[in-house]
Formats: sequence, structure tokens, C-alpha cells
Amino acid sequence: MEADGSQAISGSPSDSQHDPGKMFIGGLSWQTSPDNLRDYFSKFGDIRECMVMRDPTTKRSRGFGFVTFADPASVDKVLAQAHHELDSKTIDPKVAFPRRAQPKLSTQTLPTF
Repeated sequence: MEADGSQAISGSPSDSQHDPGKMFIGGLSWQTSPDNLRDYFSKFGDIRECMVMRDPTTKRSRGFGFVTFADPASVDKVLAQAHHELDSKTIDPKVAFPRRAQPKLSTQTLPTF
């Protein structure tokens, strides 16, 4: 089940650059698998990567995932459709943006020398 939340794929790091073909998919059913996600979104274009995010401890779905299309124009096709339903649940696809790099420092001031 490690492939369900695959962390990286060969190529440029996905966290540091915006991939215009990447979408965040919210509102997933707990039962939605990466295969179900791929099957649903493949009608909009070729998929390069598909993942359902899982809790590292329980391995249960976290209710969201990501789909990366080979052609960024596929994102527009997804967004042009008003309603998306997968596994009897309305899902919410959005353009994915990378998290802002934030230093992991506490609020305390670091000593200066």
C-alpha cells in the first residue's frame, strides 16, 4: 500500500516548483483508491501521476489526493465541468499550488553572535 501515497517520482521536486498539470482533489470517499481516481480523471486526459494521501500511522485515506496530467490543458477540461462525483461522493478538484517554503523555526529568537 506504499504506492497509494507515493512521496516522490523521478524528475524535478514537486514541492519546489508549480506543475500546471497538477490538481488537488478534495472530498474523496474513504474507499476511493488511486485506481478509481485514475479511472475517473483519465477521461479528461493522460495521467502522469495519481495518488490518494493516507495517514502514515493508520494507513486510512485522508480524504484527498492529487492527479497530475501529462497535458496541462486537461486541468481546464476538469475545471470546465461543474460537478464531479466519485464513489457516490461529490469531489472538489482544484489547481494544486506548492506549499510555501516556511522555515521550521519556533517563535523564539535565535541568538546572534
